[in-house]
Amino acid sequence: MPAYLIIGNIFSLLSAICIAISVAQKSKKKFMLWQIGDTAFGIGVNIALVTYAALVISIICLIRNILSYCSKLTKSITVIFTVLGVIIGFLVNNLGFIGWFPIVASASYTIFIYTTKNEQQMRYASILNMVLWLVHNAYVGAYPSAIANVILCGWTIWQIWQYHKNIDKKSKDI
Repeated sequence: MPAYLIIGNIFSLLSAICIAISVAQKSKKKFMLWQIGDTAFGIGVNIALVTYAALVISIICLIRNILSYCSKLTKSITVIFTVLGVIIGFLVNNLGFIGWFPIVASASYTIFIYTTKNEQQMRYASILNMVLWLVHNAYVGAYPSAIANVILCGWTIWQIWQYHKNIDKKSKDI
């Protein structure tokens, strides 16, 4: 196996661990902290696997996640990052149609981060984001990442189900 693929998949594993921890968080702030780790490791993945659109998107997402964590993500910044991500991602895309998946994932996720106020809504956004990255990861040969995306989608769905189960239980206890 080529060294670049091994290195890319090591970073992918670290990224997946951060995502798994993030979806279990009880606050948006803690959720975003682990998302910062995810995108930082994602930059390493994209450098190793030479996926330019995904690299640009990961850098923009890292900055966006840091601003969200610090409660500095405004509507104007959200619009700027979304537009920048789409334009720059389009210009550097070296994967054709599949190269659009990280761009769409980032644009939709950026909008969700700005408009949502709780971790439950962030979980729904995470599922969409992970499915788009799953397709991209499988295509570029980041198979452990693709497997992690499947597992994390299941984990996130389980977190959503647990949340609703607890809400239902609380409403019945009243």
